[in-house]
Amino acid sequence: QVQLVESGGGLVQAGGSLRLSCAASGHTFSNYKMGWFRQAPGKEREFVAAIRWISTNAYYADSVKGRFTISRNNAKNTVDLQMNSLKPEDTAVYSCALGISTTTIRIEGSYDYWGQGTQVTVSS
Repeated sequence: QVQLVESGGGLVQAGGSLRLSCAASGHTFSNYKMGWFRQAPGKEREFVAAIRWISTNAYYADSVKGRFTISRNNAKNTVDLQMNSLKPEDTAVYSCALGISTTTIRIEGSYDYWGQGTQVTVSS
């Protein structure tokens, strides 16, 4: 059974940094995509960043480009999201997801497995 477990959320002041990590287990897929999505209170869940596992091509939402970096950690078998220059509008529950298809990388419905999410709160 595929499991995704996020860690690293918390409370940070505006301008600060946080690093989220997503550990995936229970699968034998050789090529897939991993993504981060977020949902703020009263808003729809939105795409943040994603990476294709083999090519390591990374994709970002315009709102986080230049501030967030998604990367693959082979040693830990995790996908990390380094978030710098955080803003209050980045406050949300961040969830990682795994998609067996490596296409439509920004589309929530193209991901097959989801973690429980981790809260990120940025104070002004």
